[in-house]
Amino acid sequence: MILLFILIFVHRWIPNSTWLMVHMVTLGLITNSILIWSQHFTEALLKLKLPDEARKTQVGRIYGLNASMIVLMVGIVGGIYPLTLLGSTGVGLMVAWHGLNLLLQLRGALPARFDSTVRFYIAAAWLLPVGATFGALLARNSMTTDLYNRLLLGHETVNVLGFVGLTVVGTLMTLWPTMLRTKMHPVAVQLSKIGLWGMVAGVTVTTLAALFNLRSLAGAGLVIYALALLVIAVLMVKTCAAKKPLDYPTLSVAAGFAWLIVGTVWTAVMVFSTDFAQLHLRTVTPVFVAGFLLQVLLGAMSYLLPVRMGGGPAAVRASNREFNRFSFGRVAIINICLTFFVLPAELTGSMVRALVSIVGAMTLAAFIPLMLRGVKKSVAARKEMIAARARGEAPAPRTPVEVAPQQPNARRELLIGGGAALAAVATGVAIAPSSSKLLRWGGTNTSRGTGEVTRIQVQATSDMRFVPNSVEVPVGNELVIEVKNMDGTNIHDLYIDANGGAETGRINPGETRTLHAGVITGDAEGWCTIIGHRAMGMTFSVVASGATEDATGHEGMPGTGADSTVMKSSEIDFSAPLSKDFKVRDATLAPVESAEIQDGARVHRITFDVSETEQEIAPGITINSWTFTDSYMGPVLHGKLGDIFEITLKNNATMGHSVDFHAGMVSPNENMRTIAPGEELVYRFEATGSGIWLYHCSTMPMSTHIAAGMFGAVIIDPVSLSTVDREFVVVQNETYLTDTGKSTADGNKIVDVAPDAVADGVPTLTMWNGHATQYVAEPLQARVGEKVRMWVLAAGPSQGCSFHVVGSQFHTVYKEGAYLLRDAQDAFGNDGGHAQSLDLASAQGGFVEMEFREVGTYSFVNHSFAEMERGARGLIEVR
Repeated sequence: MILLFILIFVHRWIPNSTWLMVHMVTLGLITNSILIWSQHFTEALLKLKLPDEARKTQVGRIYGLNASMIVLMVGIVGGIYPLTLLGSTGVGLMVAWHGLNLLLQLRGALPARFDSTVRFYIAAAWLLPVGATFGALLARNSMTTDLYNRLLLGHETVNVLGFVGLTVVGTLMTLWPTMLRTKMHPVAVQLSKIGLWGMVAGVTVTTLAALFNLRSLAGAGLVIYALALLVIAVLMVKTCAAKKPLDYPTLSVAAGFAWLIVGTVWTAVMVFSTDFAQLHLRTVTPVFVAGFLLQVLLGAMSYLLPVRMGGGPAAVRASNREFNRFSFGRVAIINICLTFFVLPAELTGSMVRALVSIVGAMTLAAFIPLMLRGVKKSVAARKEMIAARARGEAPAPRTPVEVAPQQPNARRELLIGGGAALAAVATGVAIAPSSSKLLRWGGTNTSRGTGEVTRIQVQATSDMRFVPNSVEVPVGNELVIEVKNMDGTNIHDLYIDANGGAETGRINPGETRTLHAGVITGDAEGWCTIIGHRAMGMTFSVVASGATEDATGHEGMPGTGADSTVMKSSEIDFSAPLSKDFKVRDATLAPVESAEIQDGARVHRITFDVSETEQEIAPGITINSWTFTDSYMGPVLHGKLGDIFEITLKNNATMGHSVDFHAGMVSPNENMRTIAPGEELVYRFEATGSGIWLYHCSTMPMSTHIAAGMFGAVIIDPVSLSTVDREFVVVQNETYLTDTGKSTADGNKIVDVAPDAVADGVPTLTMWNGHATQYVAEPLQARVGEKVRMWVLAAGPSQGCSFHVVGSQFHTVYKEGAYLLRDAQDAFGNDGGHAQSLDLASAQGGFVEMEFREVGTYSFVNHSFAEMERGARGLIEVR
């Protein structure tokens, strides 16, 4: 629980953070709680207390469950599918084992009035492995959007409505009247059974219908489930006739149950009205997670913990007092904030959503300190009671003890809590009034508005265009743009720079989002903010008809490339030290690795995991990079003629990527195609030519992808390659940067690639092996008289290289598959020649060989000095 609330505030820096937050609740909190409390209630309902030695097995099962959860979460966050599969399998097995254990207890017990509850506990436990299987398949993410959404609907139905829903409702049969401290309603058992069987039917119908692509039937299953919940709701209301919910536990559980009904109905409406391929289930996730799961869990815990700790009336009363502090106010804040959070973003605005999420999360998190205070008070009261009993002043307590909490001032707390939540809403509207329509709810408009709306449908296409790419809007009209991503591989978005800026957020392939640009008072521009897409032509124009010269809607959006200020190399302190956590890349060329022999050829199998990470590329400068294998500049591959390279490209990023190996001769159509996030591609080629070859991402705009870090080298040894004492490889690339205005924890500026600057041809940095000063800080090492070979590649995206070692000459020069000099002999056999530089255009490479005659520190540079002064410089220490 503590980790969850920490993650809420740092999630933007954690990969797959949304998945992680949801599953910290569903797995970390809920599944642990279900295994513990369903065991407790099974023993209580069957009146069959297990011996103490049985607890070791139960605790071992809990350890196994949590170990599996950790493995699963590491697998998802790290994009390591074998760990994901292992973790989900472990979770399913532990919960299935728990269900089997409950079944054995049921069979060993005498018939009991409430043994039906235990049967539903068992059914719920055996549903989770099914949901875990669906989850493992979803994590693979190698399926169509239609199939993915159908499987996601089945996953959420089985896990949330089945595993959790059945357990919660089965428990409420007896727990709800107990929490209210009143008698069970006479028809409680009958109505509960009807409701529970209806829930089972609904889960079964919806899951099977989703798998077999029967959308109407899937919606019907959700309707059945919702009707079953209404039966339970009627029973809960009837129970409240005798005793009203007036404390935090009952209020929170009641609110959580209400949100379960809302979420089920909402999902049913979406399923009935939307094709599976367009189904956006994540919009209802906050309803189930924060509305239902967290509120029911925290409410039940607030009741059960004081009672189960026991310790006498004084201890329970003291603990209850802490758990119930500001009960009506907390429930009001949580539910009002959640209501505004789940309203359409175009209605509330991003700032309102941000503030209500913070206030709501902090109110939920208040349970943690209150719980700790409750435990502390309970222990203190228990100690006092023991001391009093030792003095003969108090009787021995009964455990557990039922003590009703003190009645709160409901009206005062509701006013304070409701006021706090609405203040967060009002603050969000005040900060960004143009992004919120709350002030215009019900048809009222701003003073400049005509009250009319201009609507347009726009498609984002695979050739990096918006179609249509402009719209004419009468001044005073409100503009609403519906954007559909028709690109099968790339994520896109649309930002309009009117009224302080409005955006769709990232749109997955096949998805549709609506942008509310507000009232148009002047011309405005729009573009896709994904780095490089604007430079490729993904722009959109808003033409305000009837606008005056001073009516403008342009306010700009920093950090998206085109209008951003390009950093100059003079802004970087090249003499500053490297960050303490930066690891200098070893420039030594590793020997050819042993590999599997297949049909007489070595087969090198390598996985390239595509990711988006922050990487230091100069002192004080950290780039938002796109990488092969988590490194700005991918790995150096090394082989011999005739070797086979089989590269598995896994796209774990948020946009489409690809790879192009110059070392292979293959058809680009399949091998170099762009793959969407979550997809994989196997690229196989034979090394048919020697030399140093570039590889890079070939997704447009290529210059942006290379400048962002997606490049590397493949070295194929010539047949007659001589032996040397030391062999290094240095790859030059340049990048073009813009400051985001943000910083890392250690003070580095965080920068983005500036795509439009590539055409101007003036880089911010030119680097060796992905960092501007790493080989100045930690020079390469050699000795006098040693034969040293240096492989050099100009990766670009645009600049070439004139490679030179200050104080030395090259007796061997190999460029693009041929020797220009070899041991001081030219191609015609003439002796005595040396070379001073190796000239390479972009995407060319070769190697040079030399011997150092004297001790000293030698610089290797791009002798185009402008590039050297931008970072293309390193040192070689010769001893």
